[in-house]
Amino acid sequence: MPPDDDIARLQGTWKQTRYEKDGLTNPPDEIGWEPTTVFSGNAFTVILADGTIPIKGTIKLDPSRDPKELEYTDTFGEDAGKTFPGIYALEGDEFIFCVTDQGRERPRAFTTAPGQVLRACRRVSPQAAS
Repeated sequence: MPPDDDIARLQGTWKQTRYEKDGLTNPPDEIGWEPTTVFSGNAFTVILADGTIPIKGTIKLDPSRDPKELEYTDTFGEDAGKTFPGIYALEGDEFIFCVTDQGRERPRAFTTAPGQVLRACRRVSPQAAS
C-alpha cells in the first residue's frame, strides 16, 4: 500500500493503549478517561469511557517525511482553534503519535518533553463500508 494511503488506513475506531505527557507515563490527569478515537475522512472524534466527547477536529498527514508528520486541529473542546504539530507511525493495527503545543517545534522522536503528548492506540474496528 503506498504511503499516501495512510489516511485511508487510519479510518475506524482506535483505543488508547499508552499515554505520556511532559515526560511522564500515564500522568494522573487522564486516569479513568479510557479514550477511543474515531477517524472518518480527515475528521476525528475522541470519546471517553463515560460516552462524553471532549475533543473533535481534523487531522492532516504527511507520510513523505521521516519521521512521518501530522497536524491535529481541534474544532471542538478546550483547545478549539489550536493546531498541534507532531509525528506519527502507523503499522498494521498500531498507531502512535507525538504532538507538541501550538507554536512549538515539531517533535522528532517518540518520547515527550515539556509541552508534548504521546499516545499509542490499537485498532478496535475498521470504518464501516459506506
